[in-house]
Amino acid sequence: MNILLQHRHAKMYGLLAGTLLLLLCMLASMLFGLQQFRLETLWQAWTRFDGSVEHLIIMDTRVPRAFIGAIVGGSLAMAGAMMQVLTKNPLASPSILGINAGAVLFLVIGISLLGSQLTLSAMIWVALIGASITAAVVFLLSSQGAEGYTPIKLTLAGAAIAAFGSSVTSGIMLIDKQSLDQAMFWLVGSVAGRELDHLYVVLPYLLLGWLLTFALSGKFNIMALGDDVSRGLGQRVWLVRLLSGLAVVMLAGSSVAIAGPIAFVGLIVPHLCRYLVGNDHRWLLPYCGLTGAILLVAADVGSRFLLMPKEVPVGVMTAFLGVPFLIYIARRRTYV
Repeated sequence: MNILLQHRHAKMYGLLAGTLLLLLCMLASMLFGLQQFRLETLWQAWTRFDGSVEHLIIMDTRVPRAFIGAIVGGSLAMAGAMMQVLTKNPLASPSILGINAGAVLFLVIGISLLGSQLTLSAMIWVALIGASITAAVVFLLSSQGAEGYTPIKLTLAGAAIAAFGSSVTSGIMLIDKQSLDQAMFWLVGSVAGRELDHLYVVLPYLLLGWLLTFALSGKFNIMALGDDVSRGLGQRVWLVRLLSGLAVVMLAGSSVAIAGPIAFVGLIVPHLCRYLVGNDHRWLLPYCGLTGAILLVAADVGSRFLLMPKEVPVGVMTAFLGVPFLIYIARRRTYV
């Protein structure tokens, strides 16, 4: 595998360049869309908010959208990188645990039972609980049998639970049209229409996920060698796997809870970052977080111009990018 950034200094400069690119993408997210703003207007909105329509759009819509897009994109990318190590599957992404399907299922059930009484903040809690319960069930199922846990059993259990959750969700939505109207926005995935208060609800769980991810980054290098080698090197495989699963649930579950099931970010970004920095997860995971944030913010900005004046949900945009990439990766004989 050819690694683009070989040396430590090159990788550090890459992180700095990526940070600058992310800031530029977030700036573009605040300035461009159906209504265009100048840097002067943005600066005035930040420094002396006067309640004008322009300032309201920037502070109440564009700023939360940029920050939520960056945080969700980075979290999904890191979760995807961990999933590919846990499952030994280069096509793995957070949805392999059924997290997306579980979160949407609980959300649709809540909408069907409570209707308009279910606020957006409450929806975030319901989706997060659904994602957590679904992941716990998948891990429990994958640990059954004489052989105990195996990556293939985790993959099959996740696929089965995801299919079951999607089927039940479709059934409820066919019966209850109200749940269809309210849940459709979540089924595609979007960072539009969210507020910073909604981000604050899941931020503690995201912080826990980030801390676990970076604390385990060195362990993932050993896990990539296989369970037998890891045990021979003194690794507590079951503990690393448990903490890794918790980190995935915190990152992916919180992301789905606030933005819906945005697909393919967790698949695309880890492969791109391996091409840049290789398989050392101490570098790979920070690069995944940064690149995932750039990808989702840039995709969100691009989605505003596809069907102007209407906006395409960013989940549709990432699907357009992800499907060709998935086909390309699946056809390769070796994986980056």
